[in-house]
Amino acid sequence: MNGGDHLDFEIRPNPAPVAAAERAALIANPGFGRIFTDHMVTIRWADGKGWYDARVEARAPIQLDPASAVLHYAQEIFEGLKAYSCDDGSVTMFRPDANARRFRESATRMAMPHLPEELFIGSLHQIIKADREWIPTDAEGSLYLRPFMFANEVFLGVRPALEYLYVLIASPVGPYFPSGIKPVTVWVSDVYTRAAPGGTGAAKCGGNYAASLSAHAEAIEHGCDQVIYLDAVERKYIDELGGMNVFFVFDDGSITTPPLTGTILPGITRESLLMLARDNGLEVREEQYSLAQWRDDAASGRLREAFACGTAAVVTPIGRVRSVEGEIVMGDGGSGVTTMKLRQQLVDIQRGRVDDPHGWVHRVS
Repeated sequence: MNGGDHLDFEIRPNPAPVAAAERAALIANPGFGRIFTDHMVTIRWADGKGWYDARVEARAPIQLDPASAVLHYAQEIFEGLKAYSCDDGSVTMFRPDANARRFRESATRMAMPHLPEELFIGSLHQIIKADREWIPTDAEGSLYLRPFMFANEVFLGVRPALEYLYVLIASPVGPYFPSGIKPVTVWVSDVYTRAAPGGTGAAKCGGNYAASLSAHAEAIEHGCDQVIYLDAVERKYIDELGGMNVFFVFDDGSITTPPLTGTILPGITRESLLMLARDNGLEVREEQYSLAQWRDDAASGRLREAFACGTAAVVTPIGRVRSVEGEIVMGDGGSGVTTMKLRQQLVDIQRGRVDDPHGWVHRVS
């Protein structure tokens, strides 16, 4: 096949798929990110050839040469989104076009080729078609889709690679928090920063997450669930959590979230919540908010709620904040009304339960 925006996918069904009874037992209680479907999608890219060899095939280990560029220079990006089984029997995805755009923007930052949106979304359709029976049908389940791309040229030199592999895998998942949504306690790191201006903070690349692991371990040592970062320049403004964006809800109903200045991942859930808040008539600000403001506003009662958001957990209330300077308690440490209202509205749209005023829901079948 010649490279281009449109490729026909070669379908190679898994000759030994998981038996129906075993599959049903697995998706009855899948956890998160531990069980995988029968198939994967692969597409290759080469300099001078473009995209080619698009396949749906049995999920299997990827063979890599020890000198593959990704293993040495970390040219890699990924995305995450979900497919949902709706009450009417249809399957939906939430804003896959937005994931396609962010995948392209991440590729630009990491000096990688652009996967056309048609191919990106087409690959999602292909794996859902191949593995539809893996989608949980309960109210909290979904099929987590993980597209990723990496440099697989065999070459030890510091330059953009000339060969890449795009892969899409799928994982049936249950709720991110099996015991229910509970406010988390976060640790403000005074040692680590997530990203600096001019860095890769706005790209969804594995290196950002690898760099967060030591900070996350620090948070666990302090009895916290997650780490929250301050900006890398002045070390006083809230940046984001290890893998989620942050929001603040005030006593007048207004909402603030840190602005996208290149150090924060432009979350699709973040953007959607901003739009939903405006739909509800709430004032929304994208502006810097310092740890000192957080402490003072929580103490005075001006700040009523705080929450984090992302694809996996959707919305997570923040109940307590710990740092070397002490602890901040949000209200009574519980989940806020505005936080949970916005979460429920978003979940209902994602699962096709209510009208979709912004055209976010993409029906697969």
